[in-house]
Amino acid sequence: MDKSDKIIVGISIGDLNGIGLEVILKTFQDKRMLDFCTPVIFGSTKVVTYHKKALRAETPVHGITSIEQVNHNKVNVLNIWKEEVAVALGEATKESGEYAAKSLEIATTHLKEQKIDVLVTAPINKETIQSDTFNFPGHTEYLEDKLEGKSLMILMTDALRIGLITGHIPISKVAESITPGLIKEKVGTMYTSLVQDFGINKPKIAVLSLNPHCGDKGVIGVEDDEIIKPTIDEIKESGKLVFGPYAADGFFGSETYKQFDGVLATYHDQGLAPFKALSFGNGVNYTAGLSEIRTSPDHGTGFDIAGKNIANPSSFKEALFTAIEIYKTRKEYKELTKSPLLVK
Repeated sequence: MDKSDKIIVGISIGDLNGIGLEVILKTFQDKRMLDFCTPVIFGSTKVVTYHKKALRAETPVHGITSIEQVNHNKVNVLNIWKEEVAVALGEATKESGEYAAKSLEIATTHLKEQKIDVLVTAPINKETIQSDTFNFPGHTEYLEDKLEGKSLMILMTDALRIGLITGHIPISKVAESITPGLIKEKVGTMYTSLVQDFGINKPKIAVLSLNPHCGDKGVIGVEDDEIIKPTIDEIKESGKLVFGPYAADGFFGSETYKQFDGVLATYHDQGLAPFKALSFGNGVNYTAGLSEIRTSPDHGTGFDIAGKNIANPSSFKEALFTAIEIYKTRKEYKELTKSPLLVK
């Protein structure tokens, strides 16, 4: 089958000792998945075979040594190392972090060079992956450094999309990081993504408050009244449908989020805690705002269940489908807007 007929999905292998390969193999046990895409796992057939034996998985894989050898009707494993690698399921080791980084690095290079169409990343351990060449809090920051654009982490399901104004930073640094410039940047990135990646012509965006009860008129903090609300009002003047700030507890408790196409939380746990309570196991992490498309499941390495054959592949499968749909929507948007009609 010709490449033009199928989207090539690059898959970084994640931490070798976690559940990443388990959810990958389980996803492609269903051969019908190959009707939707051509998967390319960046790793080694030796490591994949180890996991197959440990899980008694029967998913067939096709080893290749270059992307040009890809078979569009098989689950490809691009061998990016030849040496033996020790796999210790359930353990956080420096070696497993080293090879997780290698997989991500080479997959990202292929993505940047458009040798693959989209990237789906299996979970990494953010401690063991650290090195002289990988000094980032997570995937999002690494990809922003390697690709073009300004990133926005969006956790999403069909009914809910939550972006983060601040991401992987200490809670003590959040308030000082919330500036009019940053709010405008993140609103702009989410707005553009909702239009070009999700096909929403006039998206509605909600912004959550930094302080409890939006600060209660300055009793609990002044940031909402002095920074967030004036910035939202200024953005509104440009024609964007942006509203808030909303107190997070009532916003989610009353299901107000259902009235919006996107939600921006001011810090990590304000957005991820309610998201995972509502959607854990079926959500997708999407890195919006970049020149290329990357998604991942909404869970971590799962060391506590690694090798037990009980990991749920639903979130990884959703990440795969989401990457494919965003690729198609973005491609269609580019085609529709590359030659706009001139109005006289």
